[in-house]
Amino acid sequence: MRILFVASEGLPFSKTGGLADVLAGLPKALVALGHEVAVVLPRSRGSVEAARVTPRVVVPSLTIGLGDQLRFPVVLGDMVLDGVQYFLVDDPGYFDREFLYGDAAGDYPDNAERYATLSRTAIEIAKQVWSPDVIHCHDWQAALVPVLLRTVYAGDPALAAVRCVLTVHNLGYHGQFPHAALARIGLPESLFHMDRLEFYGDINYLKGGLIHADYLTTVSRRYAAEIQTREVGHGLDGVLAKRADRLVGILNGADYAEWNPAADPRTVAPFSAEDLAGKRLCRADLLSEYGLPDAAGPVLGMVSRLVDHKGFDLVAGALDALVGLGLTIVLLGSGEARYETAFREFAKRHPKRMGVRIGYDDKLAHKIIAGSDMFLMPSHEEPSGLTQLYSLRYGTVPIVRATGGLDDSIEAHNPPRAVGTGFRFTDYTTDAMIDCVRRARATFDDRPRWRQLQLAGMTKDFAWPRSARAYLEVYDAARALTADQLVQPPALGSADV
Repeated sequence: MRILFVASEGLPFSKTGGLADVLAGLPKALVALGHEVAVVLPRSRGSVEAARVTPRVVVPSLTIGLGDQLRFPVVLGDMVLDGVQYFLVDDPGYFDREFLYGDAAGDYPDNAERYATLSRTAIEIAKQVWSPDVIHCHDWQAALVPVLLRTVYAGDPALAAVRCVLTVHNLGYHGQFPHAALARIGLPESLFHMDRLEFYGDINYLKGGLIHADYLTTVSRRYAAEIQTREVGHGLDGVLAKRADRLVGILNGADYAEWNPAADPRTVAPFSAEDLAGKRLCRADLLSEYGLPDAAGPVLGMVSRLVDHKGFDLVAGALDALVGLGLTIVLLGSGEARYETAFREFAKRHPKRMGVRIGYDDKLAHKIIAGSDMFLMPSHEEPSGLTQLYSLRYGTVPIVRATGGLDDSIEAHNPPRAVGTGFRFTDYTTDAMIDCVRRARATFDDRPRWRQLQLAGMTKDFAWPRSARAYLEVYDAARALTADQLVQPPALGSADV
């Protein structure tokens, strides 16, 4: 099978979040299973340098129509990493910027045009350069690809057999723009309809993709169910419920080449399920890094964006209770100023019990996951999550809220019936979270049981090949669709003629 990925970011070229990790791990796994894979990304500032590759011009100039303007992106290629072919959309006016999506002032005001250009260029690559069986698009930034395939490009013989899969990594981000943007990106007025792109008077890229894609996936089974509810659906629950027969939840995989405690160059000592001695050295190194004294109680780690939906409203209200349980807390992250300030001030008042670093540091993230005894993820919403998977492999017992991928990946410790792999709580309240941490704290003091918990998590397999096989089943299902089972283009109205 030939699979073409389209996304706004992906390692080793660019990264702001977990999407980039998926765009690194899943294509490699598919290649290892015997398939041909290519990835289309924007050429963002520094992306070629970050990947340490030398691209070749594949298409000197494409003509991309956007309403009353034309864009002429260059397609760069001839870059193969781990068996995956990469194409970069080189349009400096749109993509050579300091940040990928916006700056301190907010989202870039031309994001509608920027990602329409990415989607149109990706389809032209599929027509002219690298012919796929399936185009796999990711999030709102690539969600116009299925819209274009089933409308503007409907009937194009070069694309007639191509099927399209859209993955939603986080339903909270839509790509929502004013109605006027529809003309600016060159799409017909007939698409401004509640069964197409219209969303409360605006246009919504993600909604369009959800309606027009042949199959939909999201990043855990639990999240696939949650996003069909009003609580987590972000206004698109009705659209998703209508397409439930084409919606599949597949948990993200972990890259164990990057996250392997037995051979992690970022940590002070190796360890494994067979020999945990090195973890004690990693714990001591982590405490030293934060200037914290050793203590008999457990070290609780957190690496996250400091925002509401990650559960930091719960954490902020629980700090006194957590240190009261004898925990030492280490935190790495950035986000809302009120949380950054609150955690810094608490650490100043309790310099022996909490260490805080604002920002992101990959080496320190590895140190925290290796050196902590517990890892806290109290998210209000967590579509998949990756750090809980890394924590399992490093013998750092996760404490999570039972939502999305956290619920799918962490088995509750429930003696004597189940050893489990971590601790879960359901109610989104500070009290429920503290009670869950209290249970973990009590178990920590039972050293044989705690070791049993650690080993159960370390031997779990969440490697990418497992997820890749599930995606292959979705691709096969999409390819099996007949022409009359595809979304049909809308009838042209007078405004489109």
